[in-house]
Amino acid sequence: MDTEPHQFEPLLPSNARIEPLLTKAHDLSRLATPLAGTRVPPELRSLLRSMNSYYTNRIEGQHTRPHEIDQALRKDFSQDAALAARQRLAVAHIEAEEALEQRYTGAQGASALYTAAAVQDIHRELFGRLPPADLLTSENEPVVPGGLRQREVRVGQHVAPAHASVPQFLARWASFYGGVRRGEAALAALAAAHQRLGWIHPFVDGKGRVMRLHTHTLLSALGYTGGLWSPLRGFARNTERYYALLADADSLRRGDLDGRGNLSEQALTAWIDYVLDTCLDQVSFMSAMLDFASLKARIEACLVFEATVVKQGVRQESLRGLHYLFLSGEEMARGDFKAMMGMSDRGATDALGALIKRGLLKSDSPQGKVRFGLPQHALRFLFPRLWPEAEADAANL
Repeated sequence: MDTEPHQFEPLLPSNARIEPLLTKAHDLSRLATPLAGTRVPPELRSLLRSMNSYYTNRIEGQHTRPHEIDQALRKDFSQDAALAARQRLAVAHIEAEEALEQRYTGAQGASALYTAAAVQDIHRELFGRLPPADLLTSENEPVVPGGLRQREVRVGQHVAPAHASVPQFLARWASFYGGVRRGEAALAALAAAHQRLGWIHPFVDGKGRVMRLHTHTLLSALGYTGGLWSPLRGFARNTERYYALLADADSLRRGDLDGRGNLSEQALTAWIDYVLDTCLDQVSFMSAMLDFASLKARIEACLVFEATVVKQGVRQESLRGLHYLFLSGEEMARGDFKAMMGMSDRGATDALGALIKRGLLKSDSPQGKVRFGLPQHALRFLFPRLWPEAEADAANL
């Protein structure tokens, strides 16, 4: 059993192997930075938090259906105890993600994330939101929010370091990755840090969710996401590959051509390459989804469907106002929205009410301002393929 921090070297590939990764990281930085600054309605970021929660829990084999997450956010929990526990975990992830993004911001926040205290803070932020009955492993072992494990663990072929040495490994992990400051290198480092944090296995339960929240929060702090994309969606697209590459990077060095550390440099390089590819894929997808020229056509398609198929009072004359609300990312007085519809006051009032009922508009009070809404049933028109499971779920309700 490993007790010395050098046992999980290398922490980054050598110069020869890292150069192609830095080129890919440069492309990611160049594409992600402008996307992160895009102005969008707050409802989109809220939906993406739900989606992230869905996917990170699906990776663990404990996911809920998208509409069950939506119900839980409205405090409507299932009567089935096991499902209700999964719903609580989903909501805990959503709330923890938002809290962590607000806590760790900018260069200072990114630096703070590379501390043992931050790793424990992430675990505490997530699991501290759950009732005691939910804080048990499958073997009925208690999970202490933020508490480092006090026993030995083995995952597959990997025997994690002795529990007494976990603080030493975390200190080495933090000091090394926290010292990588350059933009492209920092992106390669956060990918490697994800895997090596899992290798340490700091907690008796929840290390996978903590690893993913750490990576997600770090990308946010570095200014690359703006809450508009996350690698969590990409990781969940092929869970088998995600786990296989994670496990492969646990492998011992494979001969003299595989670096000079205890672990495989080649496998770590492959893992970093996979993470960067996953991030690039997510950025490219969301950039296409936020193409404002095509967005207007998608809103129009949604309104046509609502007006001709659903027939609950939504009018196609709402297009101009909805498109404006999305582009501005702001709220609008009800009177101003109705004026943009070019209808009689009575007709516009009825149409606005229908939009609110269908979730295409949101308002915090009966006479309050309105903002763009993004209900799950509209995803297939507004953001097709963003969250396919939610599209299918909504179609079956």
